[in-house]
Parts: sequence; C-alpha cells; structure tokens
Amino acid sequence: MADELTTLVTQEMLDSRDVWSEKVYSRPISLNDIIKWGIAVYWPDDPPRIYWDEEYAKTTKYGGIIAPQDFNPFAWPVPRPPARELPKDPGVGERGMNGGQTDRYGVPMRPGDVISTSSALVDWNERVGSLGLTIFTYTEVRWENQNGELVKSRTSVGIRY
Repeated sequence: MADELTTLVTQEMLDSRDVWSEKVYSRPISLNDIIKWGIAVYWPDDPPRIYWDEEYAKTTKYGGIIAPQDFNPFAWPVPRPPARELPKDPGVGERGMNGGQTDRYGVPMRPGDVISTSSALVDWNERVGSLGLTIFTYTEVRWENQNGELVKSRTSVGIRY
C-alpha cells in the first residue's frame, strides 16, 4: 500500500550518489559548426560577429571565434547509452515529471575543442506533498574541454511521487 511507503530512496540511489558516469566525447568542434549554429539560433537576424567574423573576433577579449553558450557539440551523432524504459502503468514512486534545470557556464567553446560530458546523481530530498510522498532528485551534467576546463554545468531536478 502507498500509505505504508516510508521512503522513495532506493539502494541504487544510495550506491550511485556522486558516482560520475564514464565520459563521452564530442567530435572536434569545427568553425562551420559554430557559424551554422549561430545562424540557426539568431535567424532571421544576423548572429553576433563573435560567432562568425574571425577578424572581428581576434579583437575581442577571447582573441578568436567562440560558440554561443547554447551550442551543443553533442547535437550530432555520438554514442549514447540506451534510454531507460519507462513503466507502462507507473505506481507510487514511478510517476514523475521534470522539475526544471539550472545552467552555469565556464569557459566558451572554440573551434577545435573536444568536449567531454559526464553525469551523476548529486542529491535528493523527500517530503510529503499534495500528491503524497514525493522525492526531488538532482542530477548534474558537466561538460569540460580537452584541457579539463568547465564549459557548462547543468543541474536537473526530477520529481517522482
């Protein structure tokens, strides 16, 4: 019975907290990838010159072209783990929703960069809400460049009840 359930924290969660996944690597970012991304994102307006004008970009604090912050080097096919299969008739603790995400940015991506990504379950908390026992899980995804510099960190909140 749902009334008897005292926690949604599983042993799998306890075992995997702060355990980072194996890194997956992007292909090297090309100048054309950045230019095309900028055009697509800013269409029908012109993208900022820092994303396509090499001569102009050399005069900025970056000293060259950088990618827009929302650039995704994994938008092209790269090996990905299979998606988790969702239950067809979810019970207590298996119903869920997206609780949002927060992005933080580090160094910009540049032509030639190879970006790695890794993720981990970093925290959770439980409470009883209007839907019953509810758990909020926090998963962090980190992107780093080939120099180990943080490019982007995203914390996503998952809600299960």
